[in-house]
Amino acid sequence: MKITSIPQIYRNLNRWREIVQVLSRHGLANLFSGFELPLSGMLFGGREEESAHKLSRDARIRLALEELGPTFVKLGQILSTRPDLVGPELAAELSKLQSDAASDPADQIRQTIEDDLGKTIEEAFAEFDPTPIASASIGQVHRARTLAGDDVAVKVQHTSIQQRVMVDTEILVGLGQLAERVPELAAYRPAATAVEFQKTIRRELDFKHERRRIEQFAGYFRGDPRLCIPRVYPELSTRRVLTLQWLEGRKFSDPRLSEVEGVCVQKLARDGADVFLEMVFRYGAYHADPHPGNLLAMPGGVIGLLDFGMVGRLGERLREDLEDMLIAVNMQDATQLARLVARVGSAPPNLDEEALAVDLDDFIEFYGSQSVGGFALSEALLELVRIIRKYHIMLPSPVAMLVKLVVMLEGTSRLLSPDFSLLDIIGAHQRRMIRQRLSPMRQFRKAARIYSEVEQLVEVAPRRLRAILQQVESGTFDVHLDHRGLEPSVNRLVLGMMSSALFLGASLLLSRNVWPLYGVSAPGAVGFLLSGYLGARVLHAIGKSGRLERDKPKRK
Repeated sequence: MKITSIPQIYRNLNRWREIVQVLSRHGLANLFSGFELPLSGMLFGGREEESAHKLSRDARIRLALEELGPTFVKLGQILSTRPDLVGPELAAELSKLQSDAASDPADQIRQTIEDDLGKTIEEAFAEFDPTPIASASIGQVHRARTLAGDDVAVKVQHTSIQQRVMVDTEILVGLGQLAERVPELAAYRPAATAVEFQKTIRRELDFKHERRRIEQFAGYFRGDPRLCIPRVYPELSTRRVLTLQWLEGRKFSDPRLSEVEGVCVQKLARDGADVFLEMVFRYGAYHADPHPGNLLAMPGGVIGLLDFGMVGRLGERLREDLEDMLIAVNMQDATQLARLVARVGSAPPNLDEEALAVDLDDFIEFYGSQSVGGFALSEALLELVRIIRKYHIMLPSPVAMLVKLVVMLEGTSRLLSPDFSLLDIIGAHQRRMIRQRLSPMRQFRKAARIYSEVEQLVEVAPRRLRAILQQVESGTFDVHLDHRGLEPSVNRLVLGMMSSALFLGASLLLSRNVWPLYGVSAPGAVGFLLSGYLGARVLHAIGKSGRLERDKPKRK
C-alpha cells in the first residue's frame, strides 16, 4: 500500500518528516510498516532512543503525542474518551496527557488582544498581568481587572496555533483515508473519526463556541447554590479572546482542600457527582472533563467549574436507550442488554448476538453479586467496554464520552472521599429518570413525535403507491438488483464453460481426424491445448481466492 496516494504528503513534507521521525525515536515506526514510504531514508532519519523499549507501547504513544504538539495532544485527549476504539489500557494512558505548552511573548499576546477587541489593553482593562498563570495547547490565561473593578481571567489564543492545527489535521485526515484500506482498521472508520476530530478542534479554535456553552450551563444551574459557573464578559470576548469571572478557591487536587472555609470534602464529593449526573439525565448536555484540576472548592462548599472546551450531548432517543440499558442491567436481562448495545452502537453485519448475550450474562452475574460498598463502577464500565470492543461494536461519540465521564467522576470523588459510592447517587437519579419517563408531558411529546412521523408517511405513501401502480400498468416498472462481488465468479463461470466447450469440440475433431492432418487433427490439437490453458486459468483463479470447497463445521 502506497502512502503516496495521500496528496497532503507533498504539501506538508517537512511536517510529515517531523512526525515520522518523532515516532521513530519512540520506537513506533512500525505503525507505517504496511505502507510504502517515498524518500524513506529522509523520513526515518531519526534514531530510536535507547530508552524507547523500556516503556510500554501505550506510554511511548503518549510521549510521542506530547512531543508532536497541541493538535496531537488534543487528538490523544479525545481518543482517551474512546476506549471502544483504542482499548481501555491505551485510553487510560492517554488520559494522562498534559496540555502544558510554551507561552507566547507578552508583545504577541498584546497584539492579539488589541486586534480582536479593537482597543488597547489599557482601554479595555484597568489592570492586566502580562505573565500567564497557565498555558495550554490552544491558549494561555492571564489575570486581569476590568474597568468596573471585577477580577477576571483572560484566555488568549496562541498566535501560531491556527496554521499548525490546519496542517496537522490535514495530515491526520490523509492518514485516516489511508487507514481505511487496511482491513483490520477499516471497521473502526478511521477516515470518519479523523474528519470528526478535524471539525472538533477547528471549532475549539473559535472561543465563541466555548462562550455559548458556558452561558448555556449557567442557565441550567441558575439559582443552584451548589455550583458556580463563571460569568462571561461579552464586550471583552471575541473569537480569540475569552474573558471570564475569576473564581477564588482551591482545586480538588489540592491536599489543603479541607482548609477552605465551610468545606466538607464528603459533601463536596456527593454534590459534585450529583450535579454532573443531573447534567446527563436532566439536560442531556454535560461537562465531559471533570478531572480535579477543572473543579474548584470555593468558600461555603460551592463547586466552581472551569474549562468548557469538551462538552458531551445526548439526544432524547439516545437518552432513552441508555435508560433502557440501566433498567436491563438492574433486571439482569442479558439478552435485552445485548440488543440495546447492538442498537446504540454501530454493530458489524455479522454480529453474533447470542455470544454477546452470553458474555454480558457473565458480566451481569459477576458485578451484580457485589455489594454496593465494594462495587467499583469505573471497573465495571471498562469491562463492559472490553466486551463491546471484542465484538467490534463502535459506540457513538457521546456515549463513549459519557463512559469516560463516569470513570473520571468516580476517580475524582474517591480522591475526596475514599468510601464514596457513585452507584448510590446513580440509583437516586435512575428513580427520578423512570418517573420522568412515565410523566404525562414526556409521553405526550413522544406521542406527538410518532404522530408527526406517521402523518408524513400517510401523506407520502398514496402518491408513491400510485406512481408504482402506473409504472406496472404501463410496463415500465423495473427492479434493479445490485450484485456485489459476483463479477469474478461470473468471469470464472464463463471461462469454465468456454474451456468445456473447446474440450468437447477438440475431442470430436481429434476422433474424426478432421483436416488438415499432421499425424492428428491440427484444429483438434489446437482446441485441446487452448481448453487446457483456459481450464488451468480457472483453477489458478480459484486457488488464489480460496479453496473450491470449504470444510463443514464439525458439530460438537
